[in-house]
Amino acid sequence: MNLRTESTLPGYARAAVAMKTRMHEYCASIAGHEYHKAFVETRWAALTPPDNAGGTDPNHKLIHMLNRANSAVWAHGEAYVIAPAMTAVVAAGADALDLTGDLLTADAAPTDAGVLFLPEPIYHRTLVGRVSGIAALTWTTITSPRGRSWLICGWAHRDDPDDPHAARIQTYARQDPTLLSRLGPYVLTDVNVLPIAQPVPALDPRDVEEPDRDWETAPDGRYVITDATARTHVCAAIAYAFWRIQAQPIAVATPAPLDRAARRRAVRASIVHDTRVVMLRRTSGLTEPGDGPARWRYRVRFVVRGHWRRLTDRHGQAYRIWIHAHIKGPDGAPLLHGEKVAVLAR
Repeated sequence: MNLRTESTLPGYARAAVAMKTRMHEYCASIAGHEYHKAFVETRWAALTPPDNAGGTDPNHKLIHMLNRANSAVWAHGEAYVIAPAMTAVVAAGADALDLTGDLLTADAAPTDAGVLFLPEPIYHRTLVGRVSGIAALTWTTITSPRGRSWLICGWAHRDDPDDPHAARIQTYARQDPTLLSRLGPYVLTDVNVLPIAQPVPALDPRDVEEPDRDWETAPDGRYVITDATARTHVCAAIAYAFWRIQAQPIAVATPAPLDRAARRRAVRASIVHDTRVVMLRRTSGLTEPGDGPARWRYRVRFVVRGHWRRLTDRHGQAYRIWIHAHIKGPDGAPLLHGEKVAVLAR
């Protein structure tokens, strides 16, 4: 079962519950623990002392926390599915996002724990040029000596025929025929942390000018966010962009019905089975009144790029809303392709 092949609300609900069930079982298994161990040792190899005289794994606590958190979020997190038409909106918002210095509250996310499925993945290019599709995101809160944070994980679909990461897995599987049996339907590719009630730190300066890198290409027509230009970690940016956009009038989150048999299987496996499909809301154009106080009006149409607008609520808490790319100006006026905009005052 694959969310990419679904196009109806019941289909998305069945696929989401099936994937959550399989991923919970996988993360709770020995194979899942071994994958998390290999992921941590590869990702944070620089944190491991060269001489471990004590004989214990220095990353044991991190591996245990990651394994436990991921097993729990796949079981108990509420599921969301981004309809394909909505993917580009969330990707554009994530690409333009800079959370440096922001204070995020505990209610920044719609739920304490969640799983976001992307039937049309957003692609992530690392500094070394590797491309991986983000076909699912998970988030949950964790507590450390530094305080509470959001743990955000990016997952690639293991069998996506268009994903370069899946192609690498197939290459490894030809060398080790047992590999696929030791992987879940989604493969962990990235881990980000967003602090709660503390300023979001700036990304570390990175040297990206290495001409010898072998840059992978993403599938044609897909949105790609690169570490080289990102101002917030990519998976964290996608998660935050989704949190904000799904709550705006531009989007509508529709509960997806689940058939009785799938619901019973989810209950037996203790899997939270509520699924919401987030889609673009249909909107109608607004007409400007002919009378009223003097105001600026445009003589041309022009493209307004998507951007984040900062606002403050009645309690003085700052937040953002995403202004989607749109064409501004009166219907029938010439479309301006340059940077200049002509206005007429009345």
